[in-house]
Amino acid sequence: MTIFTFALKRIFKDKTNLIFLTLFPVAAIFLPEPEYWPLLPYGYHYFGVLILFVGIRLTGLLVEDRQKGVVKRLAAAPVTHFQYLFQNLLAFSVIVIAQCIFMIAGGVIYDHELHEPLLLLILFIVFSFTAIALSLAWNSLYRNKETSFLVFMCVIIIMALLGGIMMPIEMLPDVLEQLAVIFPTYWLAEGMEWVVMGEDTADFLLINGVLLLYTLLFLIIGSIRRMG
Repeated sequence: MTIFTFALKRIFKDKTNLIFLTLFPVAAIFLPEPEYWPLLPYGYHYFGVLILFVGIRLTGLLVEDRQKGVVKRLAAAPVTHFQYLFQNLLAFSVIVIAQCIFMIAGGVIYDHELHEPLLLLILFIVFSFTAIALSLAWNSLYRNKETSFLVFMCVIIIMALLGGIMMPIEMLPDVLEQLAVIFPTYWLAEGMEWVVMGEDTADFLLINGVLLLYTLLFLIIGSIRRMG
């Protein structure tokens, strides 16, 4: 697991990553609870946006490796491309899972009304996997880490707006409301609404199932392009 350990060291060595992984989640915990909308405290409702930023920051390391020719040198090393990719993704996953646990634990300690903390944790973790896979697929399109990050920031804003994170989806025109279902953020918003108001467990399973399908799709796209 040398690559796994090295990936963790690289992540925590970057001060900007530390801000996204520690300071921002801490600040999110202490954001107030809304009167009407969203249904969860502000820090938890918008946590999905932070997860997307974290995903693109973490997977940016793979773009950096490609820039430095690390991926090409793997052909001469006793490490397969699959091992390289798997151990990096494992490191990213461990970090986002820890961040999700920290957020939920902090909310419980701070006495936020999270309704079903355990189910909200599961939703956040599943969405984190989707965010990492999406970021992997996105970064596979770019050869420059900074360019990828800057463009993806615009994509995050669009996904948050059309996915029901920045505003209630009912406020969107009918065409955009129907289009919203293609965004993973839509299913995150639906999941958070279910945690607060849902009764049918099948709906929660469907939401997480769709997010996992997105995860698999983006992993396949990102992996194929990276192997290529």
